[in-house]
Formats: sequence, structure tokens, C-alpha cells
Amino acid sequence: MDEPAKQAPAPRIRVLLLDDDHFMLELLSDMLADIGAAASPPAGFEVRAESDARRALASLALDAPDLLICDLSMPDMDGIEFMQAAAAGGFGGGVMLLSGMDSGVRKAAERLAKAHGLNVLGAFKKPISAQELQAALAALLLPDSPGQENSYNLSPVSGK
Repeated sequence: MDEPAKQAPAPRIRVLLLDDDHFMLELLSDMLADIGAAASPPAGFEVRAESDARRALASLALDAPDLLICDLSMPDMDGIEFMQAAAAGGFGGGVMLLSGMDSGVRKAAERLAKAHGLNVLGAFKKPISAQELQAALAALLLPDSPGQENSYNLSPVSGK
């Protein structure tokens, strides 16, 4: 008897969400779940949501995610300080910056994060739409080549 071909489980893409707004954390978590379910083949996101930058920095050192989605405007430690500390700690995953601030501030933050050696996928206006998030994550969701598993080849998204 022939057994049905077993498919390898979808790769789990580890994501750390950092935002002091709990509603935004829930919204992003839900959007990631929807995007992962709609991907072909389906992809899984292992999401950790954090509202405190110092706790997020500690968790980043212990278990670095594949992707960091970070708000720029937070109390105690803003997104810029967080990015500097993440870069100093050797974070090598992808970074998406989110902010309700004007585009000049977002672009400056993106340039600064890149100057610190971070792999920035883009700086986006809050609230980010599901379509923008999906487009930014496309590199994570597409295999590198036929028959190969995605190795999280993150590449920057331009024009944001």
C-alpha cells in the first residue's frame, strides 16, 4: 500500500511584537494569523507580544526571533533606543518599524536602524494595513527556490 506523501510542517516564523498599545498588539497578532493561514503553503507565525521595551530586549537576547515588529513611540525606552540596543546585542533578524509619526520621522528611524546594521524591511505608518503587512512579509512566506524550505531570506521593502 502506498502511503500518502507526508508534507513537512510549515516553517514557524518567530515574531516579536513590541508596542505599548495592547490593542495594536492584538491587531497585529490577528493579522499575522490570517496572513499565515492564507499563505500557500500555509505558514505559521509564533508570536510573542510585548508592551515593555526592556522586557522585550531581555527576551530578544534569550530567544531571538526571525522578525521584530517595533513601535517607535513608547514610554521609558523608545523604538530608536530599542533598535540601538538590539543592534548592539547582535540581532540579525528582520525589522519592521511602525509609527503614527510623520513620514520624515519614520524614514530617519529607518536610516538610523540600517546604519546600526539592522535588516530593516520598512518603516510603516500606524495602523499598518493587512495588505502592507502581507507585502512586507512576502520574503518570509515564499520559498527561496522550488523544493527548498524558506530560509527567511529577508529583504527590504522600499517605498514606505
